[in-house]
Amino acid sequence: MTKKLFAVMLLSLTISACEPAGTENNSNANSNARPAASTPAPATPEPSPSVKPQLKTGDKVKVTINGAATDATVVSVDEKSGKVTVKVEGQKEEKTVAIADVIKN
Repeated sequence: MTKKLFAVMLLSLTISACEPAGTENNSNANSNARPAASTPAPATPEPSPSVKPQLKTGDKVKVTINGAATDATVVSVDEKSGKVTVKVEGQKEEKTVAIADVIKN
């Protein structure tokens, strides 16, 4: 009787070892199948110079200030920092704004 019980236990262990793993173990198997994180992320393309507005001193532009477009004249352009200094019509002071906030007329 002990031999039969031992044989049945051995047979059940062998069968359970051959069966595919349940869903709990599959989630671990899928996480190991992911590609390595060492793959570099795609670089953000730098906008080409032809796409940037070509601003020069003295150009008439519209500048977005406080959400409203205002007429202005370009005083200077600093492309390295991405800033433009403009003289807004009707004001005495010059303002420095981002190039993205300037629309060429």
